[in-house]
Amino acid sequence: MNRANRHFTIKEIIQSQPIPSQEELCVELKKRGFDITQATLSRDLKELGVVRIHSEEGPRYALTAESEERKMKSLIGFEITSIDSNEAMVVIRTLPGRAPGVASFLDSLHNPHFLGTVAGDDTVLVLPSSIKKIHRTLQDIKYALVEHTGQG
Repeated sequence: MNRANRHFTIKEIIQSQPIPSQEELCVELKKRGFDITQATLSRDLKELGVVRIHSEEGPRYALTAESEERKMKSLIGFEITSIDSNEAMVVIRTLPGRAPGVASFLDSLHNPHFLGTVAGDDTVLVLPSSIKKIHRTLQDIKYALVEHTGQG
């Protein structure tokens, strides 16, 4: 089974039951058909941004909002086909059907330079908080969507 399926299964297990150790996570993965080494599991947990927290039931693994955001950022960059602007707004072109996800991601950043977004199927309009700051808005968008994700 491939890495993406394994990562999905790890997240599914961690979110559905308390897993206190890598050994127990290995057991759960084996029940689901994944024969995984401790080294591979450690690497997967790091890539997924999984942290060990203390809960009422004791220690357990958990996904943090930050780890999900980091994963999302790495995917969003692949969905962008172009970013252009004029003196009033920024237009982001995406793969078909991906504009709503890109707009939602931008909205989640709560950037003070973004007044709001409007998404179609493959186009996102980003309205700057001020047309005087359109250049800064464009820079922030490119950093968030392209350069920061390694796509630029």
